[in-house]
Amino acid sequence: MNALNRLSLALAWPAPWRSLALMTTAVFGLSACQREQAPAAPVAVVVAQTVHPQAAGAVAGDSMRYPVEVASRYTTVMSFRVAGKVIERSVRLGDTVHKGQVLARLDPIDAQKQVASSQAALDAASHKVVFAKQQLDRDHAQSARNLIAKNELEQSQDNYTAAVAGRDQAAAQLLLAQNNLQYNSLLADHDGVITSENADTGAVVTAGQAIYGLAWDGDVDVTLDAADTDLARIEIRQNASVTFPSLPGHRYDARVREISPAADPQSRTYRVKLTLLHPGDEVHIGMTGDAVLLPPGVSDADNSVASSVAVADHPNFKIPATAIFHQGKDPAVWVVKPGSAILELRTVAVASYGERTATVTSGLKDGEQIVLAGVHTVFAGQHVKPVGPLFQNEADADGATTKAPGAGTGAAQ
Repeated sequence: MNALNRLSLALAWPAPWRSLALMTTAVFGLSACQREQAPAAPVAVVVAQTVHPQAAGAVAGDSMRYPVEVASRYTTVMSFRVAGKVIERSVRLGDTVHKGQVLARLDPIDAQKQVASSQAALDAASHKVVFAKQQLDRDHAQSARNLIAKNELEQSQDNYTAAVAGRDQAAAQLLLAQNNLQYNSLLADHDGVITSENADTGAVVTAGQAIYGLAWDGDVDVTLDAADTDLARIEIRQNASVTFPSLPGHRYDARVREISPAADPQSRTYRVKLTLLHPGDEVHIGMTGDAVLLPPGVSDADNSVASSVAVADHPNFKIPATAIFHQGKDPAVWVVKPGSAILELRTVAVASYGERTATVTSGLKDGEQIVLAGVHTVFAGQHVKPVGPLFQNEADADGATTKAPGAGTGAAQ
């Protein structure tokens, strides 16, 4: 009997029983409505990403990837050796200069006056030497004929020696004055590029004050800051491979040249310098890129071949660490089944963990989608709607993605 028939029958009953019948009919009606309007389970939205094995030539084994910056091996701070007022600057930031080229000049008036004064002092000292020599010659002649006392000859010899010393001192003072005049012109010590400007025309500078920064031409280094946990795996002459986003399709061989023995007091990282073996004219100072430090004793060619074999036989997947869940004691990931968009919890083998990534050696296939974040909020068999990470390019580059609120690892229920 449906609710409408029960309501008609209740209205036909006597008044004392009519109220009870109406209440009973309403209760049955509400129960029926609730059974008929049961909502379906909503589709959960999850952050997912398609995984691919590491390509040939990618980081393999114990290789490490770090951001790098191109720098000249030698950099000089160019400054005047004397104080003065800057009246001319011949080069600007980024200009290429050659050894001996004039970069800037100071006001030379005072230096020129000093040169003139020193020259006059030298001329006077030279005349004294001539006079003292003539007097000494006369005294020698008179002493030979016993016309003068012996002490007079000795006095003439002393005057001549003092005159010669005074002339030498004046000559040295003149040389210093001439050097100071030359120091009013700032010359490039080596071929290179101007990397900084630190004084303007008209400024009064002191001796040794920085005017320009000069990066020498020649050997080019790339620098990186290594974590202390990786320092034990870096050694001198270790091979590396360097790439730059601004130079797509180019890969440069490099070799570790220097490792800082002390950590930076602020970042607590260790500065490592690598030398580019064949930089080319297209590599400029200040460019940024990535360096892959290969395992000791492995060249870039060997690494590429080994990576190709590894991809073909035992593909490795680098995924964000936030994607790792656990099924009991074993690591696992949530895989989105293709077509049905149903979640499946699959056990995987993790070879190593990084700061933000994990390297999976088995349990995944090329092209499968895995959940990246919020792995403890989903369950097996759940119907989901996968969406890509916010920063897809970064996730593809190094296997890392922005961690969503609440993301983490946990145990399967």
